[in-house]
Amino acid sequence: MEGLDWKARKRLERSRESGEAGPQRSPEELAAERAARRTAASKARAAYRRKRRDAHQAGEGSAPAERRSAGRKERQGTVVSSKADKTITVRIDVARRHPVYEKIVRTSNTLHAHDESNEAGEGDRVRVVETRPVSKTKRWRLVEVLEKAK
Repeated sequence: MEGLDWKARKRLERSRESGEAGPQRSPEELAAERAARRTAASKARAAYRRKRRDAHQAGEGSAPAERRSAGRKERQGTVVSSKADKTITVRIDVARRHPVYEKIVRTSNTLHAHDESNEAGEGDRVRVVETRPVSKTKRWRLVEVLEKAK
């Protein structure tokens, strides 16, 4: 063992720890052992399913997930443009904290909203709600003018 390099020494130590090899088994014996393992696993699965089914029928278990109403999205923003007839362009400003760098990141996006009575003017704070497509780019509708521009 002294004349062996470190790799051969390590391999020899591992082979000593592994223990003796078991007796050689015939293919029929191996198949029988595999079949026994599979039937035991099958019985365990069936018992688990039976237990789950009984608990479900008894009304046990966790409460059902709370259903959220599939309501329409609502946004508040500032009117950037009201030049078009019955259409306003609204800028939605969002400030959120970056998940990694913890810095406040400000982003904005603009959307077109339907203003039936042309009541909103540039600079107004408005609330818009998601609606069916009114035109190629309009999928929002003006709900109310929150604050008029000065």
